Amino acid sequence: MDDEVTMLQAFKALAHPVRLGMLRRLAAAGEICACDFTDDFDISQPTVSAHLRTLREAGLVTTRRDGTTICYSLVPEALSELGDQLARIGDTAATVA
Repeated sequence: MDDEVTMLQAFKALAHPVRLGMLRRLAAAGEICACDFTDDFDISQPTVSAHLRTLREAGLVTTRRDGTTICYSLVPEALSELGDQLARIGDTAATVA
């Protein structure tokens, strides 16, 4: 997650409660097929796909095709980079206060 645009895209993707919930579920499970999210969040498959596409375009999840099924997993490095960015902001604020 090198450039600021990508970082901002990732933060924007995390701002939606369903997408944040999807990341939490992926963190707990490791890998989940797209169809399994419909029951977790009581949303339609097209809505699940739209949310997962947003997370993928933000670089927060990756995909693996298994026949006709698409499975999703987290990109830990991207999440670590976001955490590092927030920590740097917090450190800067602490030195000013």
